[in-house]
Amino acid sequence: MQVTGIRANLSVPDIGKARDFYTDYLGLSVEAFNMGWVANFQSPDGQAVVQLVTRDATAPVDSVISAAVGEDIEAAYEDAQRRGYEIVYPLTTEPWGIRRFFVRAPDGNVINVNSHTDQ
Repeated sequence: MQVTGIRANLSVPDIGKARDFYTDYLGLSVEAFNMGWVANFQSPDGQAVVQLVTRDATAPVDSVISAAVGEDIEAAYEDAQRRGYEIVYPLTTEPWGIRRFFVRAPDGNVINVNSHTDQ
């Protein structure tokens, strides 16, 4: 598996109320997407990225990071199972165009391993 990107997923009670801090103060002025429960903010050059999450729409828990793996999603899922890692949310194709699963790292953090359909 090769990770092509990692984004922090910050838990916030209200994306609208948090937006000003991340956009005005930190300068993450590009809103790449906002689905109501998750929004992605980036610096104009795309080097700094954060996702604000109120509550995951389909998974039973929230993840602390999202790790993109491109076409390696099935192999990543099988490898996590083979290694005995806890799968918190099974490999699923979501209605909004992402294929993902959640795995618990040995330190307890939950990771969203994903592949966008446009990767």
